[in-house]
Amino acid sequence: MSDKSNLQNLLLDEVLGYYERGLEVERLSKRTNPIELVRTQELLSRYLPPPPAVIFDVGGGSGIYACWLAQLGYQVHLIDAVPLHVEQARSASQAQPDYPLMSAEVGDARQLNQANNSVDAVLLFGPLYHLIERSDRLAALREADRVLKSGGLIFAVACSRFASLLDGLFRGWLDEPEFLEIAHRDLLEGQHRNPNNHPAYFTTAFFHHPDELKAEVEETGLSCQKLLAIEGPGKLLQNFEEHWNEPNRRQRLLQAIRWLETEPSTLGVSAHIMAIGEKSQ
Repeated sequence: MSDKSNLQNLLLDEVLGYYERGLEVERLSKRTNPIELVRTQELLSRYLPPPPAVIFDVGGGSGIYACWLAQLGYQVHLIDAVPLHVEQARSASQAQPDYPLMSAEVGDARQLNQANNSVDAVLLFGPLYHLIERSDRLAALREADRVLKSGGLIFAVACSRFASLLDGLFRGWLDEPEFLEIAHRDLLEGQHRNPNNHPAYFTTAFFHHPDELKAEVEETGLSCQKLLAIEGPGKLLQNFEEHWNEPNRRQRLLQAIRWLETEPSTLGVSAHIMAIGEKSQ
């Protein structure tokens, strides 16, 4: 699956090129992104079955969550469509020899190399962004359902339909005609495009309305147990570092996000939304 033609089948060229810059390995430590990391870890800790459950991290990137879960005693398998990410995940696994990943391979979310009814949880922290056709997203969700054991959980994360507009307001990008057009198309269609490959404007993706994410999860036959804001309004703080670097203020910020995490009227304010689906018994 490592030859050029197969890689093009897994990801569009512009998406592969975006991630081949190698920035994903440090992304969650930059700007306001530590909220995404801490909140995702919090939600996984809250809802995952206890270790040594088997977890399939589909689109696991450089292995940040997979290696953390392995340290907690989970049996974690990672796949990603970007070879660089898999190499980074393997290196991170080798750096914690007492808690290695069970495997890290290049793979396709729509066709998992895993037996039916064999894992306790599936993480989809990326595939639903870059499978821009609904049929492909449903294929990935059905594959997750296939490999899950009865009663197993899927943790599916989507980018919010409103993320570009809010990011544009936060960073002042709405003054730039190119970005304004991108944000408007996101709102109308959910189809995010970066035609001139501006390095800060993300890459080709689909941005979900919260209701769409729930509907796609449920169309596969999974029961959507939770729909949760990951960052909530936290990424909109102009003085983020002041809040994050002072322990008491950080805890108040995280508590505020928790209070709003299930509120339907504010779900779309969060840059990322997590759906937790359960496979029927």
